[in-house]
Amino acid sequence: MPPPRKGPDKAFSATTTFVGVFLVVLVAAIFLFLLITAVSPLSRNEVNFLTSTEWTVTDNRLAFGIADLMWTTVISSIIAMVLAVPVAIGVALLITHYTPKRIGMIIGFTVDLLAAVPSVVYGLWGMRVFGPVVAPFGNWLTGTWVGNIPLFAPGIASSGTVFVASLVLAIMILPIITALSRDVFEQTPSDHIEAAWALGATKWEMIRTAVLPYGRSGVVAASMLGLGRALGETIAVMLILSAVPSFSFSIFSGGETFASKIANGAPEFDSPTKTGAYIAAGLVLFILTFAVNAVARSVASSGKAKA
Repeated sequence: MPPPRKGPDKAFSATTTFVGVFLVVLVAAIFLFLLITAVSPLSRNEVNFLTSTEWTVTDNRLAFGIADLMWTTVISSIIAMVLAVPVAIGVALLITHYTPKRIGMIIGFTVDLLAAVPSVVYGLWGMRVFGPVVAPFGNWLTGTWVGNIPLFAPGIASSGTVFVASLVLAIMILPIITALSRDVFEQTPSDHIEAAWALGATKWEMIRTAVLPYGRSGVVAASMLGLGRALGETIAVMLILSAVPSFSFSIFSGGETFASKIANGAPEFDSPTKTGAYIAAGLVLFILTFAVNAVARSVASSGKAKA
């Protein structure tokens, strides 16, 4: 066996170390930029930043809060995850264990194509086509006893609701979760599968005892990547959601997320004061996304199956 090539190995190690450190420094620099820029507007804010729903940003008066933005961002992402994750896991299992390989490749390729659709197309489709189709269901649901619950109360908006945005977000994050879950399920050791067959397990019992435990950490990581996409989605949500004059907890009302609020307010970035208010909202979104990914990394590491 020839001796190891120390020169190329050291060069590769130094390159990867530099890239890793650079990325950490870059993320830290972005955080510091957001924090430093947001300090001055926050110090002049006339309302509580975390609990107020008012948003008045001018050179003479700053009164801005993120309570409604936080609610809309979180609830739309949660609904999207609740809808997308079970479907993604089911499709991944269908491709890997229930269909012939050729048919599974066709299904997988079709699902992967959803990731290639631009966000603006999803937004236009959700606003013009999907929203009006779903609106009658929302009107019917709010007219039943469920409408007495604040989360499902009737809203001002008809089609540009948080519910419609959540459905579109679920479709957008579906290919990400499906592709990663499929790859994880395909890596299940054959010994685990054959042991389940040898014990007389049915196909579902084999999947439940061998495939799902092994792929649990990968599915969690895939779901968190999808959640990060849902939290930060801008154009599609901005096009779908209708602006409302007052905040509502109902998913059948309109609203704004952090990302859509910043995008809609881009014309106001004509002074450091106004810009700083929106950057403060972006700082919260940055921290929220960072926290979600940190928790996901911890869960994925602790739940990693041992081969």
